[in-house]
Amino acid sequence: MANIRSQIKRNRQNEARRRRNLAVRSEIKTRAKRALVVAAAGDPDAAAEALRLAQRRIDTAAAKGVVHRRTAARRKSRLARRVDARLG
Repeated sequence: MANIRSQIKRNRQNEARRRRNLAVRSEIKTRAKRALVVAAAGDPDAAAEALRLAQRRIDTAAAKGVVHRRTAARRKSRLARRVDARLG
């Protein structure tokens, strides 16, 4: 355990950020999964909306530094291809 006050505060900040980032990553996975499930159901309008929401959350996470921008681009691309394949 740190004795320095600034380090104690830094530890608190790091833990808060870790939890927030974990929640964001989990939400990205959930929205991606939801988009795939909706696409498998065969409703193109609902699938497009679910894909849009998932991509929007991925973009937000990349902008805030939770995921790298290239990782975000790769995930969006792969998700779009998978949704397209399930619809077609």
